[in-house]
Amino acid sequence: MNIIQDKIRGCLIGGAVGDALGYPIEFMRGRSIVKQYGEQGITEYELDRKTGKAVISDDTQMTMFTANGLLLADTRAALEEQTACPPRKEIARAYQDWLVTQELSYEDFERRPKADLRVGSSWLLDVPELFEQRAPGNTCLFALRCLKNGGDRKEDYIREPQNSSKGCGGVMRVAPMGLSDRLPIEELDFEGAQLAAITHGHSLGYMPAAVLTHIVHRLVFGEKDLSLKEIVLEAKETAEKVFAGDKHLEEHSALIMKAVELSENVKGDLSNIRALGEGWVADEALAIALYCALRHQDDFSAGIIASVNHSGDSDSTGAIAGNILGALHGFEAIEEKWKKDLELLDEIIELSDDLFRLCQCNERRPFRDPDWIGKYASRLRPIE
Repeated sequence: MNIIQDKIRGCLIGGAVGDALGYPIEFMRGRSIVKQYGEQGITEYELDRKTGKAVISDDTQMTMFTANGLLLADTRAALEEQTACPPRKEIARAYQDWLVTQELSYEDFERRPKADLRVGSSWLLDVPELFEQRAPGNTCLFALRCLKNGGDRKEDYIREPQNSSKGCGGVMRVAPMGLSDRLPIEELDFEGAQLAAITHGHSLGYMPAAVLTHIVHRLVFGEKDLSLKEIVLEAKETAEKVFAGDKHLEEHSALIMKAVELSENVKGDLSNIRALGEGWVADEALAIALYCALRHQDDFSAGIIASVNHSGDSDSTGAIAGNILGALHGFEAIEEKWKKDLELLDEIIELSDDLFRLCQCNERRPFRDPDWIGKYASRLRPIE
């Protein structure tokens, strides 16, 4: 397998692994986790009794729709229907598709006219298993409903914020943006922030998304001699340039530096994570994930386990840590026990491989792949 393809798969599957491991304990306090799972906390999947799968939460669901929207945007650009259209436009539409999966059953969706629902771009709507409510964030739901009801003509979600939320519901879903090599790095980081700002308008809600986008991109496409720590520091410094003058920038950078410093001390994971917060807000979720990835950068499993076993938003911190560690190590290096029984494994791999290929056509090289045409080209809707 191509090394970049392996890293792209690793990023998305790694995120799903952390999400699925952390989801059962998302709302549990540390003492309760120890009481139920033992001193080491949760270290294996808790399988769903009905399906026998390690189920994903809204974090991975939305990450998948991010990837789907990015692929639609790339296909539109290749067709030159709207080359100036930034990925955020198609991705915002893909989030509208995800919203439908949270409001309707698959059976009801199949019965409703798609024109009435104003959806249909995402082939993921053909996957019945995605029509599940897995503790979706109220901020995401409310913001997307506002877009659905007339606010979807926005061009800049940072300049025209929908709210002042800094929750982690934006950063936990943006990793696919870092898997694109279509933009210069600063523009790519800013686009990652825009994706988070679709639903989370506080700068501490979207600046961490820029940092995660940067880290993922460098791990997949960057110079091989850069260490993870060097990439993290570079991402922080790039965010300081992109968001220069933001009144929360110093706080954002300080928490990243704190995560780096804590990863190098001799204290235990739980104590260090507690010093960073609980992860319900984006800057804390990123910091916890960075700490765990740096501290356990040679051991994917140890990093994932550390990232979820705390009193906080375990599935989101697990998902972000998994994105980073998966991009660092690649899919093949992830232990088989994490791949076995993971819900929607095949669909996530399919999206990963499509991101690796991106759109292999342009005006001089027309579409010849019927699968791509069915999944992306034929589903494009007119730009409004």
